[in-house]
Amino acid sequence: KHTSRDVSHNMKKAIYILTLLLTAVQFANSQEIPIPDNYSIVDSVSGDLDKDSIKELVVAYNTGPENEIDGVPRELVIYKLKNNKWTEWKRSSQALYGSRDGGMMGDPFGEIEIKNGILLISQNGGSSWKWGFTDKYRFQNGEFYLIGYSSIAGKLCEYWKDVDFNLSTGKLIIKKEYEECETEEQEIYKRENETLFEKGLKITMQNRQEREIKITTPKYGHEIYIAIGKE
Repeated sequence: KHTSRDVSHNMKKAIYILTLLLTAVQFANSQEIPIPDNYSIVDSVSGDLDKDSIKELVVAYNTGPENEIDGVPRELVIYKLKNNKWTEWKRSSQALYGSRDGGMMGDPFGEIEIKNGILLISQNGGSSWKWGFTDKYRFQNGEFYLIGYSSIAGKLCEYWKDVDFNLSTGKLIIKKEYEECETEEQEIYKRENETLFEKGLKITMQNRQEREIKITTPKYGHEIYIAIGKE
């Protein structure tokens, strides 16, 4: 049997814990974003990535002065709040393309988001042939693993290919629509849909582009590049 004193004590304890969490969140939101020497910020986002009810900070950086021809490499750094200070937790030089790796479109950076504890990174590029993709990372077993990959690529009046790959289940869905433009509007004259399972891929944020990963579908022979590999 609980007495009014027990209830009061439990309520005070709950309020105390909630106050600590709110204080930590408010302090995290007020902290300045760290900027390493010669780096500059491309974008940043905060959110809880490891389910501890305290937000982490994710920052995309240029790693040096911008070069208009070759661009500059980029890094993604994730910070945790320790002793009232943003402290580096995870770093990747492979999660982001360089600042000129979007082809004729230039900067490939799209956005970084945190949704339901999942880190999403979107990038795109091309010219008349266009491409774009979104990586989804989840923190598990001490690292950020790629659990989802979705992309679209193609050219107006040629074809558009959509890829949706759930790396956790291995389910890979490819949809390709062929277009022709003999009239003022695009007309789809053929569709190819294919679903297969490709299990066992273990890709982390740190080794995202370490090696080329190409999947060729058995039915239509579509070539899907999940990673392009480092030179």
